[in-house]
This record gives sequence, C-alpha cells and structure tokens, in this order.
Amino acid sequence: MNLRKKIYLYTTVLFAVLLLIMNFAVYAVFSKLVYENERAAISNEMENMTKIAQRSIGNVPEAELLRAFVPSNGMVRLVQPDKKAVTSTSPDEKALSEIPAEYISSELIKTMERDNRVYMFASAPVILPDGEIGSFQLTRSMESAEKILKTLRFVLGIVTVAAMIPVLISSAVLSKFITRPVATMTATMKEIRKSGQFKRLKLEGKSHDELQQMGETFNHMIDLLESNYEKQKLFISNASHELKTPLTVIESYSSLLKRRGLKEPELFNESIEAIHSEALRMKEMTEQLLLLARHDDHWMIDLKMVELNSFLTQVTRTYEDAFNRTVHLDLSENTLIQTDENKLKQLLFIFLDNARKYSDDVIKVTAGTEKQEVYIRIEDRGMGIPMKDLPRVFDRFYRVDEARNRKTGGSGLGLSLAKEIAEALGVEIRLESTEGVGTAASIIIKVT
Repeated sequence: MNLRKKIYLYTTVLFAVLLLIMNFAVYAVFSKLVYENERAAISNEMENMTKIAQRSIGNVPEAELLRAFVPSNGMVRLVQPDKKAVTSTSPDEKALSEIPAEYISSELIKTMERDNRVYMFASAPVILPDGEIGSFQLTRSMESAEKILKTLRFVLGIVTVAAMIPVLISSAVLSKFITRPVATMTATMKEIRKSGQFKRLKLEGKSHDELQQMGETFNHMIDLLESNYEKQKLFISNASHELKTPLTVIESYSSLLKRRGLKEPELFNESIEAIHSEALRMKEMTEQLLLLARHDDHWMIDLKMVELNSFLTQVTRTYEDAFNRTVHLDLSENTLIQTDENKLKQLLFIFLDNARKYSDDVIKVTAGTEKQEVYIRIEDRGMGIPMKDLPRVFDRFYRVDEARNRKTGGSGLGLSLAKEIAEALGVEIRLESTEGVGTAASIIIKVT
C-alpha cells in the first residue's frame, strides 16, 4: 500500500471513528436526559395521585378510583400486603394486567420491558381503610420517548453517512496534496537515475511548511551532489591532464638512467635533477588539487584576533629564510584583524611565491588601512600579465604563457586556490598588472 492510500485510509477511518464516538456520546447524553425527564414526570404524577388516593380510599370504590387515575397508555394498580390487587388499564395496554401483582412497601421508580416495549414503573405506599399499608403502582408506556430516541438514532445515522461523503472527498484531496511533493521527488529521483543528470524540484508558493522545507532540502542536497560530482570529475580530469607530463618526464629519465646512467655521470646528474624537480612539482600540484577538490564547508575556518604588523613580519621573515629572497616590508600603524591566521598565511605565500617565480627583483609588501578596510599589497617587478589575460588568471590551469609556466614550475592552480581561500575567509582579492612593469596583488579585509 503506497503512502497516498495509507493517508487516505487512516484519515477516513480516524474521522469515521471520531464521528461515531461523538454520535454515541450525543445519543447517550440525550437518552439519559429523556429517561430522567420521564422519571421526574412519573414521580410528580405519583406524588399527586397518592395524595388524592389517600383522601379518597374508603370513600370511593377502589375500582372507580383507579379508573379515574389510569393513564391513556398504561396501568394503575393497588396492591394489598397479601398481594391481592385491584387493576385498571387503558384500552391499548390490556396485556399489562397479566403481569403478576407484586407488593412493594417503599417508594420505587424503575424502567421495565415487556413484549419488546419499554415502560416506566412507579410505586408509592398508601394507608388502606383497615390501617394497613398498601402499594399504589403506576405503569406508563415509554413509547413516545422511544420514538424520539429512534428518530434521533435515524438522524444521527443519516448525519454520519452524509458527513462521510465530504470526509472521503477531503481525505482524497488531502492525501494527494500531502504526497504530491513526495511523488514529485520520487519521480525526479527516478529521472535522475535514468538520465544521469541532476534535476531539481519546482517549488511553488512560499508556505514555509514542512513540505516546502523538504523540497528545499532536496534541492540543496542535489546542489551539493552536483557540486561534489563536478568537483570530482574536474579533479580527475585535471589530475590526469596535469600529472601526465611530469610522470612522462620521470618515466623517460628513469628509462634513460637504466640504459646509460652508469656510463655517463653528466646524464646521471641531469636525470636525477629532472626527476627530483618533477617530483616536487607533482607534490605541490597534488596538494593544490586536493585542496581545490574540498567543499567550502570543509575549510574549517578558525577566526581569531591577529595583530597585522607582527603577523606580516613573521610571514615575510619565514619566506625570506626559506627561499633566500629579499622582501621589503612597509607597515603603517598596527591593526587588529579577525581572520584565520593559517589560511591567511597560505594566501600570502601563494602571492609571494608568484612574485618570486616571475621576478628576480625585491618583493615589496605593504599594509595599511583605508576607510573601513585593511589592505595587504604584494608587488613584484616582473614581466607582468597582459590586460586580456587578467580576467582569466583565477581559472584553474590557465596559464598566460605555457612555456614560461613550465619553466618556472607553475601548474596554473595557485591563483585558483587563492580565490577559494579568499572566499572561505570572506576577503577580497584585487589584481593589477602592467606588462613589462610588474604585478600587484591586494588582499582586502573588511574591518567591523
């Protein structure tokens, strides 16, 4: 049984059960009220009759007295202690006289049933002329009350059946409305599985209910899956493309070493140097590819307050010692910034490394504050980037000059990785370059 049928069935059954319980409750309350009214009515009637009968007994023959009190739909009876009885019945209730007489010394009101008909029975004591206590009894048919209750049962039955019609319709509409997003989602997933292409639900309205949230969550999940799939596909494509050349170089030099390495020392040194260089380039490229393949949520940014001047001093000193290059640092007044120290250091190393690769001159690092922004500017006096290539330098594996990048060991991933890190940190990168003059990369940090 599918979900739609379950909702339809459960909703209908639940409403039907609730409706029946409500109808039974209404009938029980109304029936109780009817019987209580009948009891009150016969009690009042018995009280009046016994008062009159008490004054008339001994003065009026008992048969005539009872005939005066007999109801139109019942029986009156006077029973003596020895169970001798005088009975008077209405024309329609002659059969009541066949009921054996029963002496009751106390007051009593009860319902009784005879020949599938319900009667209200009342008994009260009266003093007989000889001083004994007799039992004055009144039996009255409940036919009118039973007709009312029968009509009520019929009306409640009709109302129940009539109410179930809109319930059936509304349950069908409700089940269809509730399961529509689920059915759409299922159809979309089947279509994705069949076509192999990512598709999303078309969300209508802005109800912000659980069904809307489910649809939005599904679309977000598809976005993540598509993003991860594209990154995986791109990673495999990029890795196979970029690692092919260094692997070929390593394989060629290894084969050359096997054939002639021991006989020609110069060739041996050249091969070892080439293999070492390509291995280092492969290591750097693999690390950058793995970083770029990660999802934005996995950067795990750890924000804290950092003193800009001391941070830049430490970074540039480390870089100078590592690469034996001079970095000129120009700092203004000290500023506190909120950032991830390690990620910002990684971002700076990318721009410093580019400056080192494409310029033999001194690298200049400037930092300061303008309005509500802190800037870090890395300048080199290298060959620069042509104006037409500036918009594309942040694309993965894009190289301004293939020969130049192969010579300097570039893979075309550095600036792409810098863009990813900048987005994760929430900073802006501005790149300015003049061909033949140099390049300046600025990291802009908002100060709150």
